[in-house]
Amino acid sequence: MSVQPGWYVDPADPETRRYWDGEGWLGAPIPVDATPPEGPPPVEPPPAPVEPTAPAAPVTAPPGLPPHPGPGSQPGHGPGWGPQAGPPGWGPQTGPPGWGPQGVPPGQGPQGVPPGWGPQGVPPGWGPQAGPPGWGPQGVPPGWGPQGVPPGWPGRPPEPRPHGLPLAGYGARFTARLIDFAIVFALNALVNGWFVWRLIREMLPYMREVYRRQLAGNPSTEGLPEVGPQAGNLIVAILLIATALWLAYEVPAMAAGGQTVGKRLMRIRAVPLTADQPLGFGRALIRWTTLGLPTLAWYCLGLGLILQLVDALSPLFDHPLRQALHDKRAQTVVVQLPAIASATPNDRTQPSGDTP
Repeated sequence: MSVQPGWYVDPADPETRRYWDGEGWLGAPIPVDATPPEGPPPVEPPPAPVEPTAPAAPVTAPPGLPPHPGPGSQPGHGPGWGPQAGPPGWGPQTGPPGWGPQGVPPGQGPQGVPPGWGPQGVPPGWGPQAGPPGWGPQGVPPGWGPQGVPPGWPGRPPEPRPHGLPLAGYGARFTARLIDFAIVFALNALVNGWFVWRLIREMLPYMREVYRRQLAGNPSTEGLPEVGPQAGNLIVAILLIATALWLAYEVPAMAAGGQTVGKRLMRIRAVPLTADQPLGFGRALIRWTTLGLPTLAWYCLGLGLILQLVDALSPLFDHPLRQALHDKRAQTVVVQLPAIASATPNDRTQPSGDTP
């Protein structure tokens, strides 16, 4: 999987950061502690060609001329010289005879480019925006990897920083999910408590008889009391209510700010890959359905629980963005927010001095 475009630490100079466009480095580097701009850097204009300067007009009059100018002339200009020009035969603001406009020497292009050079001052044989002959596209030196990695570089490309923020670690994500599960479980204890109590009453005679036979060493299943007729309906109702509570807890919070209570405590946030902005209801719902909707399939021999376990472990095997399956569906990524700098309070008033 190729590295997504973004601002990353330059492997050749860890003190700087450059923009990676998916295939190579682009633009000039910036300091590693500077806040990178959104999107790629602006295209740098080609350097302006150095124009040869015409000989400066002498401050004093040439030998043989009177030291003081005559009527209508300027200091340093001899008789017959043009205004702000030079000796006779020179053009205005140009140079010696035969030179082009703006002081371009003879034989060079209209912008001072030497003969045989390409537009924008590219030397002959060089590719556009590439480099000397033999270099790869986008200025990659020969022998370097296709992504601008030097030969023999010991590590893989630098870790992506979506929108200038580091990726959240798996430990922080797992802890945040445990906090959210504890909150949802507490909500279920309040709302689903009555249905769970009814289910236990429906299944209690059957469970007591099975337990008694196990203690007695009797493996027979004949004559066991039947489970109450409402047990199946109660299980479906419990799963529906649990799924609805999870949906109501997570989706609105993620749509508004990309954070649940657990993510807020762990200082992590889910953001879209395209821009650092709120997820919105549609993206938050897509993200939740991949992880939360399989709760309804717990009734089918725990199939839903297996799907949720695979989704929860998937960031461990995804590189380089550490996306879970629900992140891939919604095109989101979880980033670590910077720590809040604690300001030292200084509420004490300074003494104004001794009172006379």
